[in-house]
Amino acid sequence: MHLVQILLPTTDASGSPFAPELFASVREELTRTFGGMTFHRSAPAEGLWLSDAGVERDAIVTAEVMVNEIDHQRWANMRKDLEARFNQDVIVIRALPITRL
Repeated sequence: MHLVQILLPTTDASGSPFAPELFASVREELTRTFGGMTFHRSAPAEGLWLSDAGVERDAIVTAEVMVNEIDHQRWANMRKDLEARFNQDVIVIRALPITRL
């Protein structure tokens, strides 16, 4: 089993918050596709990375789903779709092996 985590920014490049409907559409899509999901968004995490412009940062929330198998093409397609919806160069989607207890 795997825990798939999708790291989503809370604001656009100008610092304006994304509309709640954008996150609702992700929540609904993941729930419909995988039968459930978890959103960690009560206290956004801070993402930092180095670029040519210096240190950049994002406030991020995490959407999670548990899956038995990883369909790499499905997740690549979802990443591209989310990058377009959130107007981002990169959306990080990562998977961790887990044991369900």
